[in-house]
Amino acid sequence: MTSAPNPYSFPNVITAIIIATVFLTAIIAARYLALSGLAYWLLWGRPNHLGLSGVRLNRDAPSWRLMRHEIRASLVSSPIYAFPAAIVLVLWQNGGSAIYSDVHRHGWVYLAFSAILYLVLQDTYYYWLHRAIHGRLMFRWCHAGHHRSRQPTPFASFSFDAAEAALTAWFMPALAMLIPINVYALLALLMMMTVTAILNHSGWELIPPSWLRGPFGALMIGASHHSLHHTRFQCNYGLYFRVWDRLMGTDHSPAPPVVAPSAEQVPRSAPSRS
Repeated sequence: MTSAPNPYSFPNVITAIIIATVFLTAIIAARYLALSGLAYWLLWGRPNHLGLSGVRLNRDAPSWRLMRHEIRASLVSSPIYAFPAAIVLVLWQNGGSAIYSDVHRHGWVYLAFSAILYLVLQDTYYYWLHRAIHGRLMFRWCHAGHHRSRQPTPFASFSFDAAEAALTAWFMPALAMLIPINVYALLALLMMMTVTAILNHSGWELIPPSWLRGPFGALMIGASHHSLHHTRFQCNYGLYFRVWDRLMGTDHSPAPPVVAPSAEQVPRSAPSRS
């Protein structure tokens, strides 16, 4: 009588990770194309931007050439983001991660706390990584592709060089191995990250001016704030919050509308900080 195959054998685990990577790559790419495409249609594709209430930041309408570059880079980034997520997914299915599904296991207060903690930790990691890859040694290889979008479109939200994608893709899965997080809170965070990235690269400021002038705008990053990063390079490095930018003297507050220059090409090396 033959014994049942061991589901935790190395070949089985590797197979499961490969299948999960393919599955997640398709989901990530489809989500990116659907949400970025919807944002593009709502903000740029309709005649006279019917019904749009917001401030246009880009001087020029998106060019097909630029959007093709952004989409191509985003699709290349999709499997890079999928791979570490696939590892954690397989581990979670076998009880090997810090992800849990029962809200009552840690309670609602912890659920809210853990979601905020994940955002703060990711924002901190990204701020310092973002500053590093703007240095002359790393910019050309890690970040120049993203900055080809001097006037970013919604499709720039996921448009990274492969090296930058590799440097950022592992962080959230690593947190999910160490800090307990509810699976539904994690999915909500991932969707929120996608939506905010799209809006911050959309070329439109949709946050009401009164919010931008108030406590919300003093703390949170919006399209006006991030658009200035794409035009001036050496400021506004944060992902969600302006806290690190303010503490480190890299925060610049734009007075909307912020209209980017027409050039879409970025220098092959980072501009000087001086």
